Amino acid sequence: MSVLAELLKPSRLTEVVDIGANPIDGTPPYRAMLAAGLCRVTGFEPQKAALAELQQKKGANERYLDYVVGDGAAHTLHICAGSGMTSLFEPDQVNLNLFRVLQPAAKVVATRKVVTRGLNDIAEIEHMDFLKIDVQGSELAVFQSGRAGKLASTVAIQTEVSFISLYRDQPTFGDIDVELRSQGFIPHCFAGIKKLPIAPCVINNDPWTPLNQLLEADVVYVRDFARPESMSEEQLKHLALIAHHCYKSFDLVLRCLRVLERRGALQSDAPRRYLESCPELVS
Repeated sequence: MSVLAELLKPSRLTEVVDIGANPIDGTPPYRAMLAAGLCRVTGFEPQKAALAELQQKKGANERYLDYVVGDGAAHTLHICAGSGMTSLFEPDQVNLNLFRVLQPAAKVVATRKVVTRGLNDIAEIEHMDFLKIDVQGSELAVFQSGRAGKLASTVAIQTEVSFISLYRDQPTFGDIDVELRSQGFIPHCFAGIKKLPIAPCVINNDPWTPLNQLLEADVVYVRDFARPESMSEEQLKHLALIAHHCYKSFDLVLRCLRVLERRGALQSDAPRRYLESCPELVS
């Protein structure tokens, strides 16, 4: 167990919810916490092949379900040639013409009717401290479906946002930012930024080499730590663990520790012991 976890001693493991857990996205940000036995993961992935791979590789603290998470209504799922492009939204061919390298993956090969589940209606989610979400345009609907319920106790969210819509009527970064701020979250960092060259430009014969055009990003939002009175001691503990293990945000961790110290929830030497455990912060 990490020094930080020993100092904090939360009452339970950090609960992670991963919506759109398709393993093609690479190493998830919570992987270190999972490996250290500090969290449990509930993942959702409706694509059969991706779900089967997740089920095959899962550990003791992981479970994966085939629910399509959204606004709770019936929709058409557009299954694309590239599994990472499958969406409840129809691909926008006008905007995809700007990034032709994406067009083969965005080709719709089948459709099927699905009934989505809103966050607040998913009984399997008892606690949700950290939400990671990548659902190709449905992020806003998911956030709205968790208002005054599951998201009220969440302290961190990593969400994909789009700067240029690849799907028709897809909400973009500004829509998501307004919604999450209204629920008490503020932007913390970019976990990743994707750029692509605007067609027909190609750099060094590589169509994936970017210039300046923003396409998508993974943005991390955290509950507003400037107003720590809105968070319980347990929320502050989970926020500190997520900030440390997922993003190396040592400054945010220290802020949480100071608040907990003032509340009498930690020993007075906890911040000092944490700083000493971080080689990056020791002079």
